[in-house]
Amino acid sequence: MDRNLTINKTGYVYATSLLQYRFHDKHPFNQMRLKLTTELLLETGHLNTSHIITPRIATDDELALIHKYDYIEAIKRGSRGILAFDEAEKYGLGSDDTSQFKDMHEHSARIVGGALSLVDAIMNGEIKNGCHLGGGLHHSLPGRANGFCIYNDIAVAAKYLETKFSQRVLVIDTDAHHGDGTQWSFYTDEKVLNYSIHETGKFLFPGSGHYTERGKDKGFGYSINLPLEPYTEDESFMEVFKSTLHNVAASFKPDIILSVHGSDIHYSDPLTHLHCTLDTLYHIPYVIKELADTYTDGKVIMFGGGGYNIWRVVPRAWSHVFLSLIDEPIQHGLLPPRWVHKWHHYCKTDMPTVWEDERLDYHEIPRKHIISEKNRKTASTINSWFV
Repeated sequence: MDRNLTINKTGYVYATSLLQYRFHDKHPFNQMRLKLTTELLLETGHLNTSHIITPRIATDDELALIHKYDYIEAIKRGSRGILAFDEAEKYGLGSDDTSQFKDMHEHSARIVGGALSLVDAIMNGEIKNGCHLGGGLHHSLPGRANGFCIYNDIAVAAKYLETKFSQRVLVIDTDAHHGDGTQWSFYTDEKVLNYSIHETGKFLFPGSGHYTERGKDKGFGYSINLPLEPYTEDESFMEVFKSTLHNVAASFKPDIILSVHGSDIHYSDPLTHLHCTLDTLYHIPYVIKELADTYTDGKVIMFGGGGYNIWRVVPRAWSHVFLSLIDEPIQHGLLPPRWVHKWHHYCKTDMPTVWEDERLDYHEIPRKHIISEKNRKTASTINSWFV
């Protein structure tokens, strides 16, 4: 096979088995959003079987690049329903948010394996870039489940890149929630820089991510946090994002980028308080793709993350993650009619029919200028570190 043709390909991690990462039927973390996105991309004709990478199951030693062995063993016991109540509490599995479910180890390790499959394919020159929309479990800590997340696929992939391939890794996390699990996994590490732009932890889980959290020891300066005010809108989000991210990348000089694309910054997300529209969600991956083209010879892996409006927001937003990687422009006009017709029977709200954000229940924020100014001051503080 002509290598010059191969390395321009984009990998897309998908298998129906990824849909089995599911706590219970009423849980807000619902991998149906991955199926909806994949089928939407297939209907547009942009995604085809040549892009698909089937995820493998990560080994215990690979998981242990980040996670403690006793924690991995506890997850295995939880998979079989034999984890005692006190142990479940100890390992973060004692709440309705993050609870035990059947075969949880296998389904969680497969998500990590999907990330590692992309890493190997990129580093071996088989593909140029890729996305893993079923991943992005950035809350999981080395020894504890947290925030719907069992194993941290982003952190394991970053450590795998650092140890196996000697890569400097820039993690860009645009989920509404702070990427705490990833941050704390590399808080003393100077080879992985974690940049997280998120809603302030004053009002939102996990409560961390203040701009003063900058790393420790050798890792000081390698944690960058941009906490945004509740009800931040498109213009302010993009101003802060673009004005700080390029300074970070220029200073760190990464070899590869891992990015998290939670769509829960959308104003209609039921779990958060940011006030962005699909316009911002569409543009974010293109900014990161351009950054990768500038600093890492195009090497980037984009993950899913949060997003709990699974019908009206996630499929359209995540489609643009993949579209940015294959250099297709932002879409306009009608969604594929067959996709709309197939799913509108299951949708409990108005099924979207166009790519544009209809903003059905969008309201202008009266304190917009105050919110924007507070965000601007935070960005100014971050930028002052790179002067």
